[in-house]
Amino acid sequence: MRLADRPKLIASGENLYRRVERDAASHWTVALSDPAAVYGERITSVGEVVLRRWDPSRSKLAAALSNGWDGPVPNAGQTWLYLGAATGTTASHVADLVGRDGFVFAVEKSVRPFARLLALAERYPNLGPVLADAREPLRYLPLVPPVDGIYLDVAQPDQAEIALANARWFLRPAGAVLVALKTSSMGRGRNAREHLADAVGRLEPALELDTPVPLEPFHRRHFLLAGRPTRALYGTPVTPGRTSKPGPRVARRR
Repeated sequence: MRLADRPKLIASGENLYRRVERDAASHWTVALSDPAAVYGERITSVGEVVLRRWDPSRSKLAAALSNGWDGPVPNAGQTWLYLGAATGTTASHVADLVGRDGFVFAVEKSVRPFARLLALAERYPNLGPVLADAREPLRYLPLVPPVDGIYLDVAQPDQAEIALANARWFLRPAGAVLVALKTSSMGRGRNAREHLADAVGRLEPALELDTPVPLEPFHRRHFLLAGRPTRALYGTPVTPGRTSKPGPRVARRR
């Protein structure tokens, strides 16, 4: 394909671009860090705007976009709570999306990936790593303000309960919850669709859910669940974990 014939990148949000090539679509975020690349992803530009390719094989949220999902992605100026941030691959793209006027609180409980998350935060002034267990939202309640969205990517059988516990404490009534559901972590004895139905049943009626999005071929037995809070969400807050341990460590910038 000649360079002149290559499909153009088209803005699909303030900090999100899309390119369609043949039957596939790639997505790119406006790079906030310098140097731009975080995990070896492709870098390109539109005019003076530097873009990072959002690899769907490395990010469940990018996989959902590649599979045609058009739900609520983080927007410029918003505050998001990211649960299960690991080393920050997807969190870096979420930080790109919310931009310099937004902020991402990135919760990770394992020390080794958290060390890399801390290093990433040196390049992203709008990324605040929190060393804590997402099952225990009361531990980081003093650190995290009300948020516009929650993104959860944890390999635990109680993924739905973790999402709801955090949403009850932190989510604004007009916000959104995104759950990267890993059905293989929900126990044996059921297939992926049965686990999906179980998770949907747990999340409703506290969330008004969109149609689940399968993430194959990028992530086997994964689905993205997107929902918005209903009045049923804001009952007495509960948490799936204990809150008697010392408070979390946080590294954040404003």
